[in-house]
Amino acid sequence: MERVAAGISKKQTPLPRRRLKQIWKYKLLYLLLLPAFAWVFIFDYLPLNGIRIAFMDYNIVQGFPASRWVGFQHFNALFESEMFRNAFKNTLIISLYKMISGFVAPIVLALSLNEIRKRWFKKTLQTAVYLPRFVSWVVYGGIVTILLSPETGLINKAVEFFGGTPAYLLVEPNYFRTILVVTDALKEMGWAAIIYIAAIAGLNPEVYEAATVDGATRFKKMLHVTLPGITGTIIVIFILRVGYVMSAGLDQIINLYNPMVFEVGDILDTYIYRVGIEQFNLSLAAAADVIKGVIGFVLVLVANQIAKKVNDSGIF
Repeated sequence: MERVAAGISKKQTPLPRRRLKQIWKYKLLYLLLLPAFAWVFIFDYLPLNGIRIAFMDYNIVQGFPASRWVGFQHFNALFESEMFRNAFKNTLIISLYKMISGFVAPIVLALSLNEIRKRWFKKTLQTAVYLPRFVSWVVYGGIVTILLSPETGLINKAVEFFGGTPAYLLVEPNYFRTILVVTDALKEMGWAAIIYIAAIAGLNPEVYEAATVDGATRFKKMLHVTLPGITGTIIVIFILRVGYVMSAGLDQIINLYNPMVFEVGDILDTYIYRVGIEQFNLSLAAAADVIKGVIGFVLVLVANQIAKKVNDSGIF
């Protein structure tokens, strides 16, 4: 009877009180969460107040009270600008290429590392592919520039060795996007693979043992056990990457592009930087950034709904 009464009493406890008790029970974990919460709130949510700059003829000296509201005037100016339309097109093309390479390469890398049996070689290779992530694009871009130099670059030396003609690839519009995609994948795939490696480590070893008993080869186990086992993780990462389609990589492009490849290399991020910082047209730059944010938000919602319908999994 006492247990039944205790159960009834627990059910009758108001939901807010139960939530407070749960928070108090895990108070130390919530305390650890506070710095991250504060960071996101200060640097992600508070700046949303600045969105209204896109709808104003903003004067940085006079501030918001004295700035005149102009509605969608800056958005109309953007869509009438050929430079903005070109940056928009380049952003979509480069981002889609990067999303494909940056999504597939870490999965392939994680699956390959998982098949390595020599522990020392596996750890060494993991460290080698992680390291580029901790190098800034200023340094990494300098390395890329040196490697692609027509006089001293290793790439052109190899081309010359096989009878080809050396060329400064960074000023060739036909090669610039390929260089962006390849260098971005090489820099980021090691770090991105960590999530997949962690997901693989959490798979049940008994499933692999059962597959071995059934006569499955290592490739078949990778294809029919490992890959399906991390499908949920793959979908979540894909949805998150979709949200960054309108961000093609400011740090990388601003360190690699030049006037010769402006037509194929100028993206929304560099356009916003040029208009907002160099030309000091904050309202126009804010309008372009709002367009970026709205499109990214919509794409995340759409990708999440598709993932729910296809595999019954999503991020919310």
